[in-house]
Amino acid sequence: MRDPTTRHTVNRMVNYRDHAPVFAALGDPRRTLIVDLLAQRDQTVSELAAHLPISLPGTLKHLAVLESAGVVSRTKAGRTVTVHLECDQLRSAEEWLHRTRTFWAAQLDNLARSFTPPTEENA
Repeated sequence: MRDPTTRHTVNRMVNYRDHAPVFAALGDPRRTLIVDLLAQRDQTVSELAAHLPISLPGTLKHLAVLESAGVVSRTKAGRTVTVHLECDQLRSAEEWLHRTRTFWAAQLDNLARSFTPPTEENA
């Protein structure tokens, strides 16, 4: 089925658009490192930057990508900016992955069975 708004063929059963920004944001190893660090505890931007092999402005750009995807949020108290991991967004993406994985595992199992020669019990 063609989606007239994007000119792509899509499966309407799969709601990929809701999770695409999350997966895109997690597609960079620096951003996944940030998520791993924030999974331990909230951290300041400076603390996060100290763990990354990039500059502070580079860290801020990666945080902006994660924030726009809803993966993290920032709060400012004076001059300190603390970054918080938004677990609900990640949980939602993980649930979608689980449903998709379950669907495709069943489909691939059915395909594998179709190539299995019949036994005397199944004949």
